Amino acid sequence: MEFTDTIPPLLIQFAMTVAFAFVVGLEFRRYHQINQYQLHFGSTRTFVLIAIQGFILYSLDPAKLLFAVGFLLLGAALLVYYWHLASKGIFSIFSPLLALLIYLIGPAAIAFPNWFLILFVVVLILILGEKPVIHRFSDQLANDEVVTLAKFLIISGVILPLLPDRPIAPSLPVTYDKVWLAVIIVSGFSYLSYLLHSYLFKSRGLMVTAVLAGLYSSTVATVVIGRRARNLAAAESHVSAALIIATTMMYLRLLALIFLFNPHVAVRLLPPFALIIALSLIAAAVLCRYQKPSLPFANAVDVQHPLELSTAALFAVLFVVFTFVTHYVTSHFGSNGLNILAIAVGLTDIDPFILALLSGQFPASEAAIVAAVVMASGSNNLLKAAYSLFFARNVSVRFGALWLTALFVASAVYAKTLTI
Repeated sequence: MEFTDTIPPLLIQFAMTVAFAFVVGLEFRRYHQINQYQLHFGSTRTFVLIAIQGFILYSLDPAKLLFAVGFLLLGAALLVYYWHLASKGIFSIFSPLLALLIYLIGPAAIAFPNWFLILFVVVLILILGEKPVIHRFSDQLANDEVVTLAKFLIISGVILPLLPDRPIAPSLPVTYDKVWLAVIIVSGFSYLSYLLHSYLFKSRGLMVTAVLAGLYSSTVATVVIGRRARNLAAAESHVSAALIIATTMMYLRLLALIFLFNPHVAVRLLPPFALIIALSLIAAAVLCRYQKPSLPFANAVDVQHPLELSTAALFAVLFVVFTFVTHYVTSHFGSNGLNILAIAVGLTDIDPFILALLSGQFPASEAAIVAAVVMASGSNNLLKAAYSLFFARNVSVRFGALWLTALFVASAVYAKTLTI
């Protein structure tokens, strides 16, 4: 028997209540000293006493009536305190709300696991200690971002639970919830890239653009880099490296998405994709050695919100269309037809096709599915090579276009070996 097994659980819960209330009280005292408030609620001892009161009242009465009465009485006392503040021209309810949360530390120590109690206290301390950071973030955050976040909560927390887990139709071997889950995951990846690009990396240098826009959409990144390359004819090595990096981010993004939908297929794709990623990074690093490190690329990308409801609906429609087409092709033409379809899809948007292929029940082997994913990504590289040449119209993208074309050829050869 360990020593901790001999300690009554009630004693441990009480000790945690007192200790955590004391720590939050210290941070609250520091908060008022830093902000130089003349009027403040209580002290460290007051916080500890409030936490003990909540712990005792919650433990005494199984019906929790005493605890509820104590909560109401404390709320009434805090209301009087707020009126006192208001008479002095201070209208903040921060301190009263914090005191009510301190009252809940004891019940949290009893009713919830220790990790939740620790997380609860850490959040309180961070709110007290990071006031300037929170204010700066709220000042910088555009109102549109809050609306966009609300849209994401709607499509993930409201729409998804309402969708049934049954096939849409006999010719569409994918469920309603799988379609919308694909929308959420793809939109989430794109939105993360959007936030990083908009708020953390505003300088938007060439390589930053390649990485972040490549996570958002490697095709968009290629078009942007190709357009800007018209004025960077003497920077061939750096521009080509950026094109390669953007496509490398596509492979990383695809691996992450595929792992979420079908880990078995992702494991089979890991060797070829890892080899492509490694070789591409080496090629980009070698190219960057022959180029000046600082090339301006300001205002390179103006990406749109990826969580617009119209965008989500369009992705869902494409997902269903690709599911139907894939089911028809695999049923009538087998793996060869699937490879031809993958090549054609690679010239459009490959995400709906790949996720539909992974989510549905098709008459195709796992090897055929892996080959189709490789072929679609390779065909998309060929499209990006053409885009880069068309928009740049100079030699700055020459090596990058050759590399993307080589990836297409290698993908076709690898896919062929899987279906033999």
